[in-house]
Amino acid sequence: MTTVVFTHGTGVREPHLAALLAQVASGLAATAPGARLTAYDWGGEHGARLAADGASIPAAPGAGTGRSTGGPEDPDETEEWARLYEDPCAELAAAAAGGGPRVTPPGAAFPEERPKTLLRELAAHGEPRAGAIGPGLPEAAAGLARSPLLKAAAEALDQETLAWVLARALTATVIASELAADNPVQSGGDARDTAVAALAERLGAAPAGTSRGPLLRMAGKPLVRLGSRYALRRRRALTDAAHPAAGDILKYLARGEDMRQGLRDLVAALEPPVVLLGHSLGGVISLDTLISGPLPGVELLVTVGSQGPFLYETGALPSLAHPDPLPAHVPPWLNLYDRRDLLGYAAEPLFPGRAHDIATDSRQPFPVAHSAYWTDPAVHRAIGERLP
Repeated sequence: MTTVVFTHGTGVREPHLAALLAQVASGLAATAPGARLTAYDWGGEHGARLAADGASIPAAPGAGTGRSTGGPEDPDETEEWARLYEDPCAELAAAAAGGGPRVTPPGAAFPEERPKTLLRELAAHGEPRAGAIGPGLPEAAAGLARSPLLKAAAEALDQETLAWVLARALTATVIASELAADNPVQSGGDARDTAVAALAERLGAAPAGTSRGPLLRMAGKPLVRLGSRYALRRRRALTDAAHPAAGDILKYLARGEDMRQGLRDLVAALEPPVVLLGHSLGGVISLDTLISGPLPGVELLVTVGSQGPFLYETGALPSLAHPDPLPAHVPPWLNLYDRRDLLGYAAEPLFPGRAHDIATDSRQPFPVAHSAYWTDPAVHRAIGERLP
């Protein structure tokens, strides 16, 4: 009788492991009724945990200082800027949507003419005081001068308010482009606010003022509640929920020998033939264990939605460095990945003749696709057909 050793992925702990194992067993029973399934519960003994009960988690900004950290009077503008980096014209659009049509008297200038002219001058000559936020200001100003939102916003806002709204939009556009370019150095809040004040002045605002704006706060309340302030205030709860998965990966890459040795000990106690079946990080553990030394009795390696090939290609797989080949003692390798699973990788291009890939499609988006393998009959069929 073939024994299939199932090695789970990141963050899996009881009672979820039992439910997962039952699902895998149910699927294999239809394609390989003679196989026996057993689990390697490395997470229970070797998985990551907060050994000091989260002593490394900082308090939220303002905690213990008497400052507000979440009420409507909170002066922290982080949420508004997070929204603007995502959509630099969000505040301008809110202003435009709130304005009604205005009749311009004969011979009078249209409301958008002056800000459009100032934006074009800014595009042509720049603003040295805003240089710290990045080099893209001329392009941002030229684009904003062409924006279809400018006319309605100019009709809805007075000159002073419009200047600040445009200054924030320009600043957010430049910083967003720096973020998109993965620039490793980003401007701080002081440099950002200095740039906003300088740009607002160039666009018609009085020299003294504030970059705080109520329009974005009112227009983006749902996004504000789900933004970084929410995350900071609930950082402990979010860490408790997320650390097993992230911590498992980091702990394995730093100190994975205990996990590999546990798998060796389990396999040594089983009658052959044995198949190693690993999901996600479990596939990495299974692959690494096989590479690091022969496991008598193991006749097949099956990895599902695993990062082993990616770690090998990037030089992060502990047991094998690219471009070294798989050792001869590694058994045949079946690697399954869902085309929509961003955590599943192909092995065959890296190990031609040694690994065989099967691409599946659960028709689920990521991240659901990463956990949908065990309800996909094609996955169980592919495994069952290859069991010794």
